[in-house]
Amino acid sequence: MVTDSPKTLADWQALAATLNLETRAFIDGEFVPAVSGSTLTSINPATGETLAEVASCDTADAERATQVARAAFESGAWSRCDPGKRKRVLLRLAELVNAHRDELALLDTLDMGKPISSSQGDVAGTVACLRYQAECIDKLYGEVAPTGDGALGLVLREPMGVVAAIVPWNFPLMMTSWKIAPALAAGNSVILKPSEKSPLSALRLAQLVQEAGIPPGVFQVLPGYGHTVGKALALSMEVDCLAFTGSTGVGKQLMQYAGQSNLKRVFLECGGKSPNIVFADCQQLDAVAQSAAAAIFHNQGEVCIAGSRLLVENSIREDFVARVVKAAEQMQPGDPLDPNSFMGAMVDEAQYQRVLDYIRLGVSEGAALKLGGEASASKGYFLPPTIFDNVTPEMRIGREEIFGPVLSVFGFDSEEQAIALANDSDYGLAAGVWSQDIDRIMRVSRRLQSGQVYVNNWAGVDQTVPFGGVKQSGNGRDKSLHAQEKYCEVKTVWMSLSV
Repeated sequence: MVTDSPKTLADWQALAATLNLETRAFIDGEFVPAVSGSTLTSINPATGETLAEVASCDTADAERATQVARAAFESGAWSRCDPGKRKRVLLRLAELVNAHRDELALLDTLDMGKPISSSQGDVAGTVACLRYQAECIDKLYGEVAPTGDGALGLVLREPMGVVAAIVPWNFPLMMTSWKIAPALAAGNSVILKPSEKSPLSALRLAQLVQEAGIPPGVFQVLPGYGHTVGKALALSMEVDCLAFTGSTGVGKQLMQYAGQSNLKRVFLECGGKSPNIVFADCQQLDAVAQSAAAAIFHNQGEVCIAGSRLLVENSIREDFVARVVKAAEQMQPGDPLDPNSFMGAMVDEAQYQRVLDYIRLGVSEGAALKLGGEASASKGYFLPPTIFDNVTPEMRIGREEIFGPVLSVFGFDSEEQAIALANDSDYGLAAGVWSQDIDRIMRVSRRLQSGQVYVNNWAGVDQTVPFGGVKQSGNGRDKSLHAQEKYCEVKTVWMSLSV
């Protein structure tokens, strides 16, 4: 039964003390240790303390899981069952996730350091995704081709087979749902490889999958490292499709593995260095500054679509940057279990040190440090909001994905210059435009090289629209009807008719 969520830090701490963590892999409907017996250590980044020792799968586990997934697919128990049945089961899974929403949110917060309020939002997004994709199952039709009287041409959509989903650590449960919900809805068998930095919610989800009634082998979870079990899945001849969210570098490796194996489909959602453009005609500058700060500092800046490049028209730049600094000063990191904390801890020491190195680089490159720049003195991997002004296109802090709470501010004098600055990037995942001029909004939105453009908001979307990038931010789309379609093969059936 769903109950009211904990309201205070003490309430969440008390709930954390009651957790019973599942740490084994989930293969063929059972929880099992890795074949090798190896484990990896899950760390709470807010405290540095060990949460659990989790099964660390490798090639042997991947081989077993892919064989099981193939057998499950060929059996037809899920792939050929009535669409209405798949819909009912996925809706049941959505309700189970909703019923256990506090536990699932808590697992992600403990595992990767994000604020509990953010994790709660992620679980709500997971429920919405499962419900949406389930409801799409019996609403996607095939096609009848236009032919003469002597033939009938049918265009059918069929499940691809075995889908391997490799998901990141920054939004563990929600990114999982964006991959598995449409893949399962289409009738595929799915093998999930969660990040080694945040595997706990995926394993709890597997328990709920069992309870929902998804047949054994249709959904499996292999915790472990990318260079072991992730690579094995990418090279497997039994995997028909690979869905990945993560860095551009790893995405490129996965495409190479697909070419070395069976030319499996590879759908990538990779890095970003998203421009957030503020024109001088923009109104309510305090509210816009608040949004601009939240666009980069939400989830500690560990967000693929973070608005990490703020482009401001020079006539308002000094005043606007001051407003952003004021807003960011109220977004300091705190205990992730405190509902009042806007930011939490960086996911681990490696990411913490990486961001610190970029901050030092920004200073050495000559950018003007307006806020932050120093590590928090508290226990754990906490970094405050950091803002650099006077950033230029050749500076690395303005070009490379930092994946932390670091904002780079650029100035511009014209619409053309703003567009050129925005598009001067290897990435093309998201972009923002703030203006009251509808003609300008349409001109700029059309010319921005980005998978999505947010106008007078940042990331204001829902399940009905696709999510994904262009250029080195990847290909393919999550969410919306387009997501389910990408996990289907299109088959032509041409019938000759006697006339």
